[in-house]
Amino acid sequence: MKINLLPIGARFEYDGQIYTKTGPITATAERGGQRMIPRHVTLRPVDGCPPPPPDTGGSKLDEKSVLEAFEAYHAIALRLTEGLGKAELELARARFLATLAG
Repeated sequence: MKINLLPIGARFEYDGQIYTKTGPITATAERGGQRMIPRHVTLRPVDGCPPPPPDTGGSKLDEKSVLEAFEAYHAIALRLTEGLGKAELELARARFLATLAG
């Protein structure tokens, strides 16, 4: 298991020592002292496998709608880059965001 998947306070074994996670990439050894834990190493949880990270509940976007909205915005932006069309660019941005919101 990687360090970023462990919650703060989780205990794990690394390099033959038991650590407690104290930060995103830091841990305190049972015998004292802090250490940075590389993100690429595989750790063994001591107290069993912790639960998976909670679902953030973020919205799911429809890929087709996003691409269509982006292409429409992009076409307008490209056309206006040679002039001073700030108001039109802002309107295109608003349409893009409205399309994403559904």
